[in-house]
Amino acid sequence: MIEHRIADWDDAYTNGANIPRGDRWPAAWDGPAQAFREKLLAEGRARLDVVYGAAPRNRFDLFLPDAAPRGLVVFIHGGYWMESGKDSWSHLANGAVSRGFAVAMPSYTQCPAIRIGGIVGEVAVALRGAAAMVEGPIMLSGHSAGGHLASRMITTTTPLSPDVAQRIRHVVSISGLHDLRPLMRTQMNATLAIDEQEALSESPALLRPMNGARVACWVGGGERSEFLRQSALLANIWTGLGAATNSVVEPDRHHFNVMDGLADPDHPLTRMLVGE
Repeated sequence: MIEHRIADWDDAYTNGANIPRGDRWPAAWDGPAQAFREKLLAEGRARLDVVYGAAPRNRFDLFLPDAAPRGLVVFIHGGYWMESGKDSWSHLANGAVSRGFAVAMPSYTQCPAIRIGGIVGEVAVALRGAAAMVEGPIMLSGHSAGGHLASRMITTTTPLSPDVAQRIRHVVSISGLHDLRPLMRTQMNATLAIDEQEALSESPALLRPMNGARVACWVGGGERSEFLRQSALLANIWTGLGAATNSVVEPDRHHFNVMDGLADPDHPLTRMLVGE
């Protein structure tokens, strides 16, 4: 009999120290992201720092294709709800923009200035603002904590208004954190302040998907075992609750490069997100 037990919860959720040359990130994202923003801004296809709320980080960038958008993609960044921001990820919009979709990338208030439930509410307001600017179907994606926020939007307790929720066609959660309870065991929780009540109310894997929900859980084959487990968990549970689910493990990808396919219009990750 093989028994598995996690002895070090901090190590289980630590990425950079467990990736060869992991200290290259996040700086490795910043250059390509800035170059993409500058290119689209020069072409008149970028709307930067669109205000969606009163808090300083309540801003999103909107990137536009060269013709009328076929719909809206929203990418939500990760960083354990307490790090990073929209400016590091702009280049990941290239795949969907090249396929004719507008792409919105929001920032949000970070812990400990807010609880995770509050971030969920801010993301819903950002989605409403972006949806008001772009017609058509909405596809959501997010990485790590952003994968949590994206999948949380299509639960039966979503903070989205019905008119926005009904436009969502697909969610792709990349290395998503779908059960918050294990994170209560990490040192990060001194900042996140997740308690049992919040874990139960804000974990997508513990909630029901809305009617007609479609979610793909995408994760890198070289990721920490907890991210592989968290990804499989949501697809497994939501399949039993009537959602249309897909689970993909992309070989030879770790937590910091698993989302790179979004920059390529022909990568399977981009094609899955936009439904092609």
